[in-house]
Amino acid sequence: MTGPSHAPTPGPAPAHRPTGSGAGRLLVAVYGVLALAATARGLYQVTTKLDEAPLAYVLSLLAGIVYVVATIALARDLRRLAWVTVGFELVGVLTVGVLSLVDVGDFPDETVWSQFGAGYGYVPLVLPFLGLWWLWRTGRPVPPGLDVPDDDAAPTVG
Repeated sequence: MTGPSHAPTPGPAPAHRPTGSGAGRLLVAVYGVLALAATARGLYQVTTKLDEAPLAYVLSLLAGIVYVVATIALARDLRRLAWVTVGFELVGVLTVGVLSLVDVGDFPDETVWSQFGAGYGYVPLVLPFLGLWWLWRTGRPVPPGLDVPDDDAAPTVG
């Protein structure tokens, strides 16, 4: 008589690795911190001194909203939304970065993306590249036989 098997039951391998697991947790955390900082800054600027630099302050708030959506998309493995928001973020930081250097008159005050995120230690410039790389990396099929741990799975006793 054979006892109960404790081997995992074979099943279909996940199509991709979850974006919010493993090293992705650090990426989500950095996005979350930047989302809070940029949104708070943008809200403060728009509500207290919009007339001083309207374009810059609206762009700061927009950047904050983009970071919030990207954070949620990466944390919840909403891949299509993550690709769109992180891609938008990259275009935004590159465009605003160039414009803030070339056309200083339109940017009398800094935005999150001004000078490629210099005021934030260039994190806004580096982050979308890391985000897009992570989406690409986790979007590749998982090799057969390689289990991706389910963070929500309860341990089995037996």
